[in-house]
Order: sequence, then structure tokens, then C-alpha cells
Amino acid sequence: METIQTKQTQDRRDRAVLVGLDANRLKDGDRADEWSMEELAALTETAGGEAVAQVLQHKDAPDARTFIGEGKVEEVRQLVEHEEAEMVIFDNDLSPSQMRVLTEELGVQVLDRSGLILDIFAQRAKTKEGRLQVELAQYQYLLPRLTGMWTHLVRQNASGGKNPIGTRGPGETQLETDRRHIHRKIDKLRADLTEVRRVRGTQRQQRMKNEIPVVAIVGYTNAGKSTLLNALTGVAIPANDRLFDTLDTTSRLLQVSDMLQVVISDTVGFIRKLPHQLVDAFKATLEELEYADLLLHVIDVSNPMWREQAAVVDKLIVELGAEATPCIRVYNKADLAGPEEYPRGDASVAISAKTGAGVPALLELVEKTLDKGTRRITLRLPYDKSGLLDMLYREAKVLDVRYEDITVVEAVCPPKVLGKVGCYADPPLVKEKEEWEL
Repeated sequence: METIQTKQTQDRRDRAVLVGLDANRLKDGDRADEWSMEELAALTETAGGEAVAQVLQHKDAPDARTFIGEGKVEEVRQLVEHEEAEMVIFDNDLSPSQMRVLTEELGVQVLDRSGLILDIFAQRAKTKEGRLQVELAQYQYLLPRLTGMWTHLVRQNASGGKNPIGTRGPGETQLETDRRHIHRKIDKLRADLTEVRRVRGTQRQQRMKNEIPVVAIVGYTNAGKSTLLNALTGVAIPANDRLFDTLDTTSRLLQVSDMLQVVISDTVGFIRKLPHQLVDAFKATLEELEYADLLLHVIDVSNPMWREQAAVVDKLIVELGAEATPCIRVYNKADLAGPEEYPRGDASVAISAKTGAGVPALLELVEKTLDKGTRRITLRLPYDKSGLLDMLYREAKVLDVRYEDITVVEAVCPPKVLGKVGCYADPPLVKEKEEWEL
């Protein structure tokens, strides 16, 4: 019996009442609506909680003290008691003072949307880089909220009031001590992330030197990005039907065709009202978008709100400075939506990453978009041109070599290599070069 009770205790999920405010004076992106409340419930589920009730308040302007007004606070408090909830989660971002007041009046933990997303990221980040990024975002979120956390403490110096000379060290408030500590932590984390960017920059320069194009998969959270990466590469990247299942960037080599090999990267999913701390902290990961040669914008067309979700991603792409990068819109889960649900276009393709339908067409479109003149050719090299074969191994992709009365080479060559060996192609691509030109 004790074992059963222990298991039930472990399996019990935090019960949460969800609250949102739709106020005329809030910016459109900050207002709560039925869609964002549904998304908040999914985020709560992802974090390990259970949404037991929802309250959507319509008001002309937020209340400066309680955000939703005294009457609505009392209504939420009664709902918390009736549902035996342990927390209240707001779909909007709260100021530190509002969070403090609401915690006191509701008698349970109060969290806002940004805090909830940060908690999910803290649970999911696995790599050292991911944990660094999340920790930085958490400290940036925590810093302005310290005042409310330490209101129950008194000053630690003997005077109990104004600090006299000589007591400002050990005699400072716990609040001041923590602020200093957090500022030190933020500086250290930023330095560590700068090192991450330096390493990424070195890797990026090497890829550019090797002329390997970079393809970045972007999209709204849970659009199917990891499933697409699995379908393209055959590598078993965890892909589940939940928000923010992938936080750490995964990069793989992908052989698109005989003539094209790319580095393809899965990135963290975007979401409406993404905390600005996370946008800043994840620049080390998302800056790959700015240097990518091609973006694959994965859109879940089975979701009724796919147009709004796509608009959120488009906006964040602009914020990250990647609006000029070529982009293919990949309408995923097309098997669950009618063909009239999504538009057609030269830079779009409908697929089902889960079944593989449409993936060959996507690869063809990727090759067409990234085509920079690379060609597969047959070369007939005289034996006294063995140096050219060495060059081909260094700067092209040699597929086959046969030694007959002449050296026959099958190779995939970029334009600059074609210019050097094109005269030996069968048929010739360019006139034979003089010795001094080689």
C-alpha cells in the first residue's frame, strides 16, 4: 500500500489555474486570447503541470497593482481554493510588483508566461551550451524580481536602518548581496557564451572554406522540425508531440544529391511572446540563421492557427537579421490537411515528415535553390597530369577513378575546379589551359 501511495505522490502533477488579460491598451502581441490560452495550457502540460481552470479577463487597461483588478483577483482566489490549485499562471508578463501583490493575495505561487517558458527550457536543455543560455536567461529574468523575494528579510547590520560608515560590507542587505552575486554570474555567463560564439565562428569559417552550404530548419514549436531532420538524415533525433521538445541545436551532414552535400541544423522552436531574455540568450544558437545559406521554414498546416504561427516565425527571422536568406516554406503534416489549406509557390513544398511523402520533392527544391554551378563530370586526364588528380581529391568530390590508356575520373566539381579541369572533360567544357594557367 505504501508503494502505491508513493507512486501516486510522484505521479501527481502541479494543479494550475490559468489567467489571461485581453486589454485594449495592451499591444496586440501582449494580449491574451483563446489561442494563446490554449497554448499556455499546452506549455503547462509540457512543464509537468495540469491546467484545472482558465480565466480570460476582458478589460480596457491593466490594473497597475493587480493587473486584472481586485474583483477578478478575488474570483481567481476562490477558483484556486475550489480546484485545490498550487499555482496561478498568467498568459501575460507581469511586473515584479504585480507578481508580489498577486502572490500575497492569492496565497499560492504566481508565475507568468515568460517564467513558465524559462522553467521548461531549464528542464530540457542538455548540452553545456544550452544550459549556459538558459541560466543566463533565468538570471536576467530574476534580477528585477529580487525585491519581492526578499521583502520578508530585515537588514543584517546592527543599526537596522541607515548604514553607518564601516558597515556597508557585511552590513548590506541580502537583496544587495544577491544582486551583486547575480551580476557576477551574468558577466561570467556572457563571457562563456562569447567563447561559444568564437568556436562557432571558427567552425563556420571552416565550412565556408570547404564550401559546404548550411541549411537551417526553423519553425514554430511542435511544427515537426525534428521529425523532418530524421526523415532527411535517417538519424534518430528525439521527436515528440510536445512543445519545446528540441532546445539544443542538432547539426548533421546531408547528402542532398551526387552534386550537393550540406550541413543541416535543427533549431529551437519559436513561439508567440517568446521572452526577450531567451531571444538574447539564444543568439549563440540562433545566429546560425544569419549565416545560413538556406532556411527551411516548417509550418504545421494541420493547425488551424498555422498562418498566425508562420507570421510569428517570419517576424523573429527579421529580428535575427536573416530576412535576406533564401527560404523554402515547408508545409508539414499536409496529409492531415486538405490541399486547399495551404498556398502553392515556387519556394514552397507540401510534405509529411512522418510518412516521408513529399521529401524527395523538398530535396529537389533544396538542390535547385542552392545550385551554384556544381557539376558531375567525366574527366580524361593524361598520366603527366597526376597533380590535377591530387587537386580534385582536395577541392572536389571524386566518385571513381579508372586507369586505362588514360586516367578516367568521375567527379563532382564546383565552378572554380571546373575552370581548372574543364578542358579534360568528356566532352570538353573549356579550352585547354596553358601550363602557366594551371
